[in-house]
Amino acid sequence: MPDALPVTPQPGQTEGEPLFATAAAGTPKTINEDMGESVTIAPGSIELAPAERAIRLIGGELTEKSLRLHLEGLARVDAVGLEARAASLGTRSIKTTSKAWALDKIIALIDLTTLEGADTPGKVRSLVAKAITPDAGDPGTPRVAAVCVYGDMVGYAVDALGSLHGDPDAGGISVAAVATAFPSGRASLAVKLADTADAVAAGADEIDMVIDRGAYLSGRYGVVFDQIVAVKEACRRADGTYAHLKVILETGELTTYDNVRRASWLAILAGADFIKTSTGKVAPAATLPVTLLMLEVVRDWHALTGEMIGVKPAGGIRTSKDAIKYLVTVAETVGEEWLTPHLFRFGASSLLNDVLLQRQKLSTGRYSGADYVTMD
Repeated sequence: MPDALPVTPQPGQTEGEPLFATAAAGTPKTINEDMGESVTIAPGSIELAPAERAIRLIGGELTEKSLRLHLEGLARVDAVGLEARAASLGTRSIKTTSKAWALDKIIALIDLTTLEGADTPGKVRSLVAKAITPDAGDPGTPRVAAVCVYGDMVGYAVDALGSLHGDPDAGGISVAAVATAFPSGRASLAVKLADTADAVAAGADEIDMVIDRGAYLSGRYGVVFDQIVAVKEACRRADGTYAHLKVILETGELTTYDNVRRASWLAILAGADFIKTSTGKVAPAATLPVTLLMLEVVRDWHALTGEMIGVKPAGGIRTSKDAIKYLVTVAETVGEEWLTPHLFRFGASSLLNDVLLQRQKLSTGRYSGADYVTMD
């Protein structure tokens, strides 16, 4: 691995400073000192699952120690600089013609979601009907990218979509399923893998898994890494293809920007197709600074490897105005090429209605009442 990776410096990172710091071989590493804990990992720590990306980047024998040296060597996040840039991006205004494009783009990037204990087959069918026809009064309204449901609801969603079940970049609608004991992630690995495999067998195109935040925050990076690798393999279909894997970090529980950056890199190294902010069940959920930070990670990964990783902010994005801020942040950070369903999504339940009302306002010149859209 080179001494310095060819990536854009982060706020507070000097030009030419390695993104990953190096450490002497065989030196014990003490971690999490900033969290009031100390966990020392001795040389010769346990071998990890052979994830292709991590082996390619880290090289040699992939162990808990080598993974830790890389993650703990990441440049620290300049929180002041990050929040200032997010605030600046959030003040950008767009013209009316651009707003019409932005509203349609937001709809096309939504994972329309229902994740409640009271979900029923009928509710899922209603969700799918709205995904297919968001605005019955305007047949030109784009369809959403996907519907996101619990694993036991996947079959109902697939059946309701019928011939429209497919790739959103080709005009279809995908089915995403949350898995791995969502939202807490508190279950054995065997349960998590069965949860994932069942959803894929039922027809899920995408799996939204949650990481074990307890393991991560206690410094057991190898446990989190190995679980992501195993879940990725559980996404494998009988024909050898894979359901896309979105890895939910639950950033509201990671407490620091440094933890978010490390967890983002860990998830990508383990095989994530997307990194996702939140379950929507923990406050704070998605925020603009955290999403900006995750976009910077995928930007740097792309600069390093040429591989494009998706980002999904989820939870708390309820208005068109807020969603447009995210579109601007994506375009300014990784480029407009990321504004496709395969690289960026909004995880949302109430956002769609606000976008539809704003879209009607642009068309008619007046605001419609909430009863002009279906209530979820």
